[in-house]
Amino acid sequence: MASIKGTRGRGIALHAVLVAGLLLSAFPFYWAVIMSTHTSSEIFSYPPKLLPGSHFAENVRSLFDNIDFFGSMLNSLLVAGSVTFLVLLFDSLAAFVFAKFRFPGRRLLFGLLMLIFMVPTQLAIIPQFVMMAKIGWIGSMTALIVPAAANAFGIFWMRQYMRSAIHDELLDASRIDGAHFLRQYWHVALPVVRPGLAFLGIFTFMGQWNDYAWPLISLTNPDNVTLQVALSQLNGTHGTTDYGMVMTGALLALVPLLIVFAIGAKQIIGDLGKGAIR
Repeated sequence: MASIKGTRGRGIALHAVLVAGLLLSAFPFYWAVIMSTHTSSEIFSYPPKLLPGSHFAENVRSLFDNIDFFGSMLNSLLVAGSVTFLVLLFDSLAAFVFAKFRFPGRRLLFGLLMLIFMVPTQLAIIPQFVMMAKIGWIGSMTALIVPAAANAFGIFWMRQYMRSAIHDELLDASRIDGAHFLRQYWHVALPVVRPGLAFLGIFTFMGQWNDYAWPLISLTNPDNVTLQVALSQLNGTHGTTDYGMVMTGALLALVPLLIVFAIGAKQIIGDLGKGAIR
C-alpha cells in the first residue's frame, strides 16, 4: 500500500513539474499576444497589463501601413519553401549514398562533410557575398536559395537515420527485381525515412524563415526583402519604436511556422505510429 502511495505521489510530482515547465515555456508566447493588443505606453505601464487590450486591430492597420507585410511574407514563403524542397531532395540523396553504398573515398568525403558541419556559418558570409556578387545574384532571392540548397547537417542527420531505418535486405531484394539507384531511392528509401524527412523539413523551414543576417546583407532590392528584414524596419513616429505594432508583426509572422510545424509533427507521429503497429 505504501509503495502504491509513493508511486502515485511521484507521478503527481512529475506531472506538476511538467505543467510548470509548460506554463513557463508558453508564457513568452502569451506575453507576445498581450503586447500585440496594447499600445507602447500601455506595454511599459506599471503594473504590467496581463490581460488582452483593445488595440489589436489598430496595430494591424499600422503594421500594414508601414511595410508590405504580405509581399514580404510571400518572399519568405518562396525562399523557405524552395530551400526546404531542395534540402530534402539533395540531402536525402547524398545521405542515401553515404549510408547504403560503398565507394572509394567515402570516409574521406564524409570526414570533409563533418569539417564543414563544424565551421560556423558566419565565417562564410563574406566569401559567399563576394561569390554571389561576381555571379550577379546580389539583390535577388537566388542568392538566398542556391547557397542553402544543401547543408552538412541535413546530410549527416539523414545518413544516421537511413543507416538504422533502411535494412540492407530491402535493397538486396530491390536489386534482384532490377531496381536501379533512383528507383531504390524513390520506392524503398523515401517511404521508410519520412519521419526523418519531416523533421529535417521543419528544421530547415524554420531556419530559413527566421534567417535575418544573410537576407539583410544580400537583398539590396527593397521589393525582394523577406519578412524578418521587413519587420526589423518597423519604426513609429519621430524615430521611436511602436512595440505594439512590432509585436503584432512578430505574432503574425509565427502563423506559417505553426502551420508547417503542425503538418510536419502530424507526419512524424503518423508514420511512427504505423511503424509501431507493423
